[in-house]
Amino acid sequence: MTENTLPLRRFKVLDLTRARAGPTAVRQLADWGAECLKIEGPSESDGRSVTAGERDGFDFQNLHRNKRSMTLNLKSDEGRKIFLKLVETADVVIENYRPGVKTRLGVDYEACKAVNPRIVYGSISGFGQTGPYMDRPGVDQIAQGMGGLMSVTGLPGQGPVRVGIPIADLTCGMYLAIGVLTALLEREVSGEGQWVHTSLLEAQIAMLDFQASRWTMAGEIPPQAGNNHPTSVPTGVFKTADGHINIAASGGTMVERLSTVLAAPEFLSDPRFNSNKARAENRDAMNAAIESYTAKRNSADLIEALNAGGVPCGPIYNVKQTFEDEQVRHLAMVAPAPHPDLGDLPIIRHATNLERTPFVMRAAAPAQGDATAETLAALGYDAAAQAALRKEGVI
Repeated sequence: MTENTLPLRRFKVLDLTRARAGPTAVRQLADWGAECLKIEGPSESDGRSVTAGERDGFDFQNLHRNKRSMTLNLKSDEGRKIFLKLVETADVVIENYRPGVKTRLGVDYEACKAVNPRIVYGSISGFGQTGPYMDRPGVDQIAQGMGGLMSVTGLPGQGPVRVGIPIADLTCGMYLAIGVLTALLEREVSGEGQWVHTSLLEAQIAMLDFQASRWTMAGEIPPQAGNNHPTSVPTGVFKTADGHINIAASGGTMVERLSTVLAAPEFLSDPRFNSNKARAENRDAMNAAIESYTAKRNSADLIEALNAGGVPCGPIYNVKQTFEDEQVRHLAMVAPAPHPDLGDLPIIRHATNLERTPFVMRAAAPAQGDATAETLAALGYDAAAQAALRKEGVI
């Protein structure tokens, strides 16, 4: 597989994003070959482009691999003019400004559509492009709280707990990428582009999934369930002689298998445990009964026995242990990203596998402005014109 044969190679993407949700959306396209040009202000610091870390640090490199960079001052008339020239031949623009900012800059969907009706314009905001909260600043943790996630995370009675990854940012970025790809497919039929938008709040609510439908359909407010599955019993974390493991044995068949592996016939005969309803009503007693067996055996022994018996289970790793696991090594989740100064950087690859068109890590995150001169030359700006733009602070 070469760079020119990657599945999204024919698409040109202009990346106006910063922080995490927007860059995550662009990364989905860049990873599969789209030609992504990251537009940065000439004096923009690394810290404004990403939540934390230096340009050569783990965060920036992870977010912005497989892109190129151009510096451009969109607040200047000439900078906006250059940007709209780029839009003329682009397929996608992605931004995550607050809703009013792109309009004030003159780079909103209507401005881009005027020069290219086929443009697919992707937007991310904190709370939506319209509505009473549209102009509020939004970040991941705020969305986790407003979207209900922090109320169902953590131990019962513990109080609200954030998830340990920026899940609203990441899922919002992926939802937008799906929307952009959908719009590109629709364009093949209609011949027209369109505005695609989502928000951290919308993405977080969608990610509640069955926890949300417990309220919308059943009228239940989901409580914190800690390490227990909210509705499936027994599924959770169980002590072993040397630590803890996860076991997911909900449903009659799985309980039968668990009973066999642990030599615990009472799981089937005890009226507290012999039906789904009874197990749900006696979750704590069921968990305690299971731990009376698991606490006497070490984790590796239990995992081997439970897997052999067809009971879903697994270890609970720290991140180092995750990457040391033989299955993770087999999956080759770390791919080398070539960097001109730092060599090959170990970056997490895209998680999707296409058998005929495998993922290619083409490049590490770009140096700021690495494609400015080349891009301007393609638009007809010679060396003297570029020097003048640089003097004026446009690039």
